[in-house]
Amino acid sequence: MPSEFQDPIHTTVKPNAISTFSPMKALRTPHCLVLTSIALSCLLGFAARAAENSPKTCRIVFLSAPQDAPGKLHLFDGEASQEVELTQMSFSPVYKVRPGAVTLALLPAAPPAPAAPGAAIPIPAGAPKVAIGEGSCDFYLIVSSDPSNKVAPVKMQVINADVSNFKRGQMLWCNLTNSKVGGKVGSRDLLIEPNSRLILDPPADRKEDYYVKIHFFPPGKEQSEPLCETNWTYDPRTRVVYFIVNPPAGLAPRIMGFSDFREAAE
Repeated sequence: MPSEFQDPIHTTVKPNAISTFSPMKALRTPHCLVLTSIALSCLLGFAARAAENSPKTCRIVFLSAPQDAPGKLHLFDGEASQEVELTQMSFSPVYKVRPGAVTLALLPAAPPAPAAPGAAIPIPAGAPKVAIGEGSCDFYLIVSSDPSNKVAPVKMQVINADVSNFKRGQMLWCNLTNSKVGGKVGSRDLLIEPNSRLILDPPADRKEDYYVKIHFFPPGKEQSEPLCETNWTYDPRTRVVYFIVNPPAGLAPRIMGFSDFREAAE
């Protein structure tokens, strides 16, 4: 048996031999491997429980909002309500909602207090809602217009923004059109199918401007058409979400970019 796998407590040292302790060899013994695995499992368990008990965070953006769109609504998580901004040109501030699985609703005003302690808080029937899974810690609420909703004229979609999946410096592309879109984004090649999402790795190695040339394929056509040719600025501290949205009839798709920079505390 190789010496590094011998029991360090019961190993016999020959007379006149020089015994040198090696921390790295000791860490590779079966006893230490087991203890290390247990310690790692405990740490991962503590981290998972901490994440489950921590408030979820989100940012909001109102895409293609009409002129009469509400600028603010109340976000209700089943226990508490807060007024939120429905920003259109940038992401909203970071909002916190309760941990665990939660159903969010957008309301024109804060809901009334419960009829009795512990009773469910009533909300208007038909209010725009969206479900957030227990494992999602950070997400984007994408708001769009829904004039048919009489409670609040909007609807919501959720995009997972957990930093374990979407890291600083990366780009999240969301194609909301029926056109395939592709091109060159800095050092990266972009090709995104209709009505799909993908994460693109950093387009540059440091903070600098980079070249962008993007085209699209109109539905049913094999010949591409130009969409944009420009320079963008890369910031390795920032995540960026790009939405490709449907244009008015007869026009090319539109690209809308939203930076998501957060301080460490967020």
